[in-house]
Amino acid sequence: MQIKKYTAPSLKEATELMKEELGGDAIILGTRVIEGDRQFNSKKMFEITAGADEIIKKNSEKRNEAQKESKNIYEKEIDSINEKIFNPSSRSASSDRELNEAGSKTEHHFKSEKLDKKIKEYSDLLLERDIQKPIVKEIVKHLDNYSGLVEERNLESYLLSSLSSMVTTKEFKVKKGKTVKIALVGPTGVGKTTCIAKLAVISKIIHKLKVGLITIDTFRLGAIDQLRIFSEISDIEMAAAYEPADMKKLLKKFSDKDIVFIDTVGRSQRNSDNLSKIKEYLEAANVDDVMLVVSAATAPRTLNDISTKFKIFNYKSVIFTKADEAASYGAILNLSYNFNTPITFITNGQVIPDDILAVSSEYIANLIFSGKLY
Repeated sequence: MQIKKYTAPSLKEATELMKEELGGDAIILGTRVIEGDRQFNSKKMFEITAGADEIIKKNSEKRNEAQKESKNIYEKEIDSINEKIFNPSSRSASSDRELNEAGSKTEHHFKSEKLDKKIKEYSDLLLERDIQKPIVKEIVKHLDNYSGLVEERNLESYLLSSLSSMVTTKEFKVKKGKTVKIALVGPTGVGKTTCIAKLAVISKIIHKLKVGLITIDTFRLGAIDQLRIFSEISDIEMAAAYEPADMKKLLKKFSDKDIVFIDTVGRSQRNSDNLSKIKEYLEAANVDDVMLVVSAATAPRTLNDISTKFKIFNYKSVIFTKADEAASYGAILNLSYNFNTPITFITNGQVIPDDILAVSSEYIANLIFSGKLY
């Protein structure tokens, strides 16, 4: 197999580069996000690793052979007629060959029907998993391209590979040396504060970072108390910003921290004024990264609307919460693929910090296919 890498500003552009060079039969083996660097004014890029089977080369050779054969088709037909007329014994052998070829074609047709039936079953399954129809059609088209090359028992592997290639993930990394400011945004009730607590503990205990917490959720009853209790238990310093102007002072106070998490107030994606107010806080803080937090149990159309309206914050990745409450997980692929956005974490409960999973594209593919978190 020929292996190549392609890099572009979006996953779709990278895929187009792949198809242009390797053709539509190429297989996407993996994807990753290459983060930009402000210091060198470089932007985020998407990289895919693709492979082209030798079967493509063989098909080309077969086409060339067919063209050569077509030149002599008249002579072959004449020879065949002469064989049947002047050599009666050959008619029996020829009949046997025709019967064998017919049997072979019947067997191939039977196998093809079984594969087509299996692909249809997979298509229905993906729709049940709430993957959008255009995406399912693209996956089915990819499977159809390989239906003549794979056995039925291997079709599931090709399906998982297709699902994996359509979703990107991002590893949570923070380098020491400067204070990194990360804000979590999202609609009401998705569990942003609980996510903040989990990430704060992971950063402190696993990554050995100095952590600070800032909340701008001063409107919701008990919100500050909830985070303050957590900060006291975990011995992580926190503060509250009541106005955008407070951010500069608080960040100066946290200048010795490796990472500062900013907890925002949950707002409806339909209220643009409230979203703009939150943006003022984040601009005053000059945040380095924004993560969108959404519930995995959100209806697909609503999730699409949230993802679109919250683009005002230029979020770089997504955290899916409440995976333990979701009936299916196709929405994860829909969001990642449609918005060219990687998934960083999935949470599956309220326990801090246990109920949070760092994910890979392969894990998400299996999660969607099986419908099981474990």
